[in-house]
Amino acid sequence: MKSNIIKQILFIIVIVVLGSCSEDFSEKKPTEFVDYEGATKTTENLMTFLNGIHRSLYVRYELNQNENGLGGLMQQTDLAGEDVVFPVINGYFLQVYNWNGLRNENSQDVRYPYRTYYRIIRNANTIINATDGAIGSMADKNIVKGQALLYRAFCHFQLVQLYGKRYVSGEANSQLGIPIILTVGNDNLPRSTVEEVYTQINKDLDEANILLVGYVRLNNSHLNLKVAQGLKARVALTQGEWAIAADYANKARTGMNLMSVVDYGAGFNDFNNKEWMWGSHINEVQTDYFGNFGAFMSRNYNSTVIRTCPRAINSKLYNMIPASDVRSTIFSKDGNHPNLSLASNFVKFPYTSQKFLSKSTGDSRCDVPYMRAAEMYLIEAEAKARLGQADAAIILFDFEKARNPDYILSTNTGQALVDEILIQRRIELWGEGFRFFDLKRTNSPLDRTGANHDSAITNGVMAVPPTDKRWQWLIPRAEIDANPLIKQNEL
Repeated sequence: MKSNIIKQILFIIVIVVLGSCSEDFSEKKPTEFVDYEGATKTTENLMTFLNGIHRSLYVRYELNQNENGLGGLMQQTDLAGEDVVFPVINGYFLQVYNWNGLRNENSQDVRYPYRTYYRIIRNANTIINATDGAIGSMADKNIVKGQALLYRAFCHFQLVQLYGKRYVSGEANSQLGIPIILTVGNDNLPRSTVEEVYTQINKDLDEANILLVGYVRLNNSHLNLKVAQGLKARVALTQGEWAIAADYANKARTGMNLMSVVDYGAGFNDFNNKEWMWGSHINEVQTDYFGNFGAFMSRNYNSTVIRTCPRAINSKLYNMIPASDVRSTIFSKDGNHPNLSLASNFVKFPYTSQKFLSKSTGDSRCDVPYMRAAEMYLIEAEAKARLGQADAAIILFDFEKARNPDYILSTNTGQALVDEILIQRRIELWGEGFRFFDLKRTNSPLDRTGANHDSAITNGVMAVPPTDKRWQWLIPRAEIDANPLIKQNEL
């Protein structure tokens, strides 16, 4: 009984800590409202703290209903690309879609990811810094610390991709990245270089890949060895470390199965799907109604956003999907979605998506995918193609055959094969938060021309060269005011 009460109290504490509003995002001590000694004394208490982080991935951080955990951040980084389309003007995420918010240091659009990721980091640091001295078995210490290290690495990785210049393999990467936060103190820290940030990210990932060996998790919201391997593969791909990326992607997908054609069209709303490696399950008690991922990205939830501004796929990209490919069925070319029986007040637009489906028209819950085995196939194929390895096309074939039974082994090699794989990434990972990052890491331009983007809605942002300063989002002004060591990106 006493143990359960402690768990409940600590869970409330964690949520209060995660939800507390501070303008000093990266520096504020996370334990200001708690008995630090009590909260970190045992591995059992640290597990409760860790569960609070798991939960924080799908809670609303501010008053704005689009600022809901990682699901909201995934939408930002896709809408800033060219593959997710606004068919009409909609207030939520519009300033990201037209890139105005990314160049406004006072906007919620740059404040939200900065604040969110550093909140998670500071709570992960509470666990990391306390684990070695906590009462509990070594196995439990490894489990809780390994997962906290993954959270810290993941958040630093997301941040440096948004606010720093892209990583260039073979160069010094001395350009400004982000502050590396490793403690729960209040010290002001400057921005480290991009190279230094990636060095720390890999240090955390390598340790987690050791600590989580043998860990059998409760469900897919917990981070196990597969997730550690998958994150290592992602980071290596971004750094152009092709051999490492291929190796870890292969490890991560080994033993995993790609979903069936039937499962693929079921709505991407069940984190128990055999292909999902990491995701959040939104239960009825913890739902956020109009703030859930499904309240923005589904096609069937009966909300103003879904009825009037459903998300659409870039028409040029859609036209690259063969009719025999199951992925052609999760978008409606004419916008009618006959199998969904949409009510008459749902406005119809061409190329709209039904990839994600909420639980019902009155229930916006939709589990959120953060990592799937499909991504690992694509990472391995791309990395091996860039290395010129012959089996790259075979890996792509094994993946594509699960989506399109008519797919024929590609005869492409070199850059042509890389380009084919990148197209498959765009199709497969649509709406899952990868497109802005992929454009930036490959030094590619934004190109929305010749498709169903409306220049009046994008505010004329139809093409952006890779050299444009806007690829580096501005640091929030509130953070600079709180920490004079922080230098702003080029205005």
